[in-house]
Amino acid sequence: MTETKPAIPENIKDVISLIQDKKGSDITVLKLSEISSFTDYLIICSADSARQAQTICDHIQATLKDRKKKPSHIEGYNMARWILMDYLDFIVNIFHPNTREFYALEKLWHDAESYKPED
Repeated sequence: MTETKPAIPENIKDVISLIQDKKGSDITVLKLSEISSFTDYLIICSADSARQAQTICDHIQATLKDRKKKPSHIEGYNMARWILMDYLDFIVNIFHPNTREFYALEKLWHDAESYKPED
């Protein structure tokens, strides 16, 4: 996967910052708007524990709700091995590292432009 630096919209940068607030790690943004119709961006991050994954999810959801942005749905919250937050124009994926390695979304979407912010 060739890492390029696509122009990242402010709302995506905001989500990255929210993930970093709660110590989410290994953040990657994939720009899918050119190659897929189901969303424009995938935001992928890792959390060291179920509790941390839920905390990241709660922080994103509460902050964006204050900004009048609600997810269309959230999956995987209770088990917290892979929490998916679908905001339609972007999807946040919060993974336990082993689960992230198993599903390898970055490899699945290898054609996408990718961006890794500084931690």
